[in-house]
Amino acid sequence: MAERLSDIEQRIDSIHQLSSVVAAIRGIAAARLREADAQLTGIRSYAETIGEAIGQALPLLAGRAGPVSQTGGKGTGLVIALCSEQGFVGGFNSRVLDAARHLVASGQASSCEMFVVGDRGVIVAGERGLQVDWSIPMATGAEQVSDLANQLAEALYQRLGAGTMETATIVHAVPDQEGAKIVTKALIPFDFSRFPHAAPTAAPLINLPAEALVAQLAEEYVFAELCEAAMLSYAAENEARMWAMLAAHGNVGRRLDELTAKARHMRQEEITAEVVELAAGVDAETAAGI
Repeated sequence: MAERLSDIEQRIDSIHQLSSVVAAIRGIAAARLREADAQLTGIRSYAETIGEAIGQALPLLAGRAGPVSQTGGKGTGLVIALCSEQGFVGGFNSRVLDAARHLVASGQASSCEMFVVGDRGVIVAGERGLQVDWSIPMATGAEQVSDLANQLAEALYQRLGAGTMETATIVHAVPDQEGAKIVTKALIPFDFSRFPHAAPTAAPLINLPAEALVAQLAEEYVFAELCEAAMLSYAAENEARMWAMLAAHGNVGRRLDELTAKARHMRQEEITAEVVELAAGVDAETAAGI
């Protein structure tokens, strides 16, 4: 009995330690979520500035062939799935990859490549039998997002320059109070129609041919879109981790209550057994006339 009680008490100590770890992970995830939210304002402001520049540059192409094509070639599509680098995120990666798989299956391109960002996403993709054509680690800090976006843009435009890619779409999660929401966004072909032309004024002073300027601005805007998508995914990942840790905290609390009640019951049984044993000893002494 004493040994069993000591085993339960050791388990209670272990669960207390686990509870501390869960609380720490939840706190870190909450801090990272706030950090990502703070960075999004600057990223969106940057994208807005580039968009205004595109609107000012497009009139320079008046009378010409039009904006430089932002589609690479024929036949091949590309889907970029932003997943998590680390675990404890519930079904976060599964939902992102389900959406990516649907895009690959329903794509109009004759073939489709899949880029997966995040080591955990690569693992889940393998478990689901999805072919991963290229992968890269996901940012584990908000300060790493711009480097990640640079690497994604480089890989994207390498395929675009090779003339074998027709479309490119990014799939990622965004924070939502009811759980991570999955969104998709077309990157290629680049949609110039969403940028209103600037009101006629004096022509801006430029140092590049108009076509080259518009093409570079479009690439810069895609970079901003990649930054925003990566930051939103990073925020959603940490939100998912925070909710997962809240659920784990509840499970740990319930298990701790069960073990504490069991230990209390066993301790009471021990005390009762000792009292009975002592009482039996007293009765025996009385009967012996001691």
